Amino acid sequence: MTRLRDSLTTLARMLRPPSRLERRIAARYLRSRSSSVASLNTVISVGGVAVGVMALIVVLGVMNGLRNDLRERILVGAPHLRILTYGSGLRVDDWESAMERIRRDPDVLAAAPEVLTESIITNGADYATAVNVLGFEPDTGTMSVTSFPRSIVRGDLGFKPTREGVDGAVLLGDRLAARINAFPGDVISLVPPTAARVNRALGTMMPRFWQFEVVGLFETGMFQYDNQFVVMSRETAQAFAGLGSAVSGIEVRVTDPEAAPEVGKRLEATLGYPYRALDWQMQNSSLFSALKLEKLAMGLIIFFIMVVAAFNIVGTLTMVVADKTREIGILRAMGLTGPAVSRIFLLQGAIIGLVGTVAGLVLGLAVAYLVDSSGLIRIDPQVYFIDHLPVHTEIADVLVVVVASVLVAVVATLYPSRAAAALEPVEAIRHE
Repeated sequence: MTRLRDSLTTLARMLRPPSRLERRIAARYLRSRSSSVASLNTVISVGGVAVGVMALIVVLGVMNGLRNDLRERILVGAPHLRILTYGSGLRVDDWESAMERIRRDPDVLAAAPEVLTESIITNGADYATAVNVLGFEPDTGTMSVTSFPRSIVRGDLGFKPTREGVDGAVLLGDRLAARINAFPGDVISLVPPTAARVNRALGTMMPRFWQFEVVGLFETGMFQYDNQFVVMSRETAQAFAGLGSAVSGIEVRVTDPEAAPEVGKRLEATLGYPYRALDWQMQNSSLFSALKLEKLAMGLIIFFIMVVAAFNIVGTLTMVVADKTREIGILRAMGLTGPAVSRIFLLQGAIIGLVGTVAGLVLGLAVAYLVDSSGLIRIDPQVYFIDHLPVHTEIADVLVVVVASVLVAVVATLYPSRAAAALEPVEAIRHE
């Protein structure tokens, strides 16, 4: 206990505010012998800290940019919340009254019914593929639940066929249209998920093919939507899915997408059983968990750059102690205490860490802005759906990086500062 108390007392003395003399000595030790500019060792130490801070800010910004860009693309065709029901039918019969209660919530901006089912699509040739059929409500009265209407590149949401003898009109994702070679004006066939009819002549089940005219294309930038979705009007989708007047769910848009889970719980309590809420984060939990883990891993890897810079500070200050041993002995003989000597070297480390952190912060923010705004790093949009590397710097990340950098730099000075304070005046003066 006595040793611990003495160590704490020594540490408290070391952490006292440095005097004017101690600040002047620390500044002189940072300069070169032959000039008033910083020594090469000081520049290298500051540069190591600056590079670490810059790299960490840019990498975290890239991870944030990818996460935000992916979130925006997911929310193009997916609502913030889906109100569904329990049970084998998974259908919402009383959706009009439920939607009225949903819209009364103060955090709800828009709500609309949807029909979501699966089917097989073919353009009349031998090739067929599975698709998702979305029954869309183009007019919600106030605003669109999703930003899907802005993704239409050809046609509109009128769903008005120009051909006779078809069951309706649809919009196709541009990738799906290219894959099945069906474009506006063509007719495609969809197999409904309802029970097939019995062919009396053959005695077997025969599916019924619905004929739809392609009246437009959409491009969301999300591979799953553009390659697999077929969009039609809500009324047509209800008949196609055999739901009658029911829908498969209610789409909800809220004021803050990050607060969707809390709003969903509140709506579940308001609507009661058998309604349940499924937010966009839950639907894509595995994807965003992977991105979060990757951001943490990349942050830890880049953090080791600052650890390396900290060892550089230790080496620099240790060499300063060895080089200034005689001067330290003279100062001690003139009355400078051990804690004062420690504060001199602590102040050196703090200055190196602070200057390096500020320089790295400025460089990191400048590089992040340059890469994001100018599109300096180009990416093939056909593969990644974005044409440049996005960078989004968050204040919380910057604060964590700055605090961690300064702390690492200060902690790195503890060993050389204690070594300098432990020098005996007589032995230090005799040092050659």
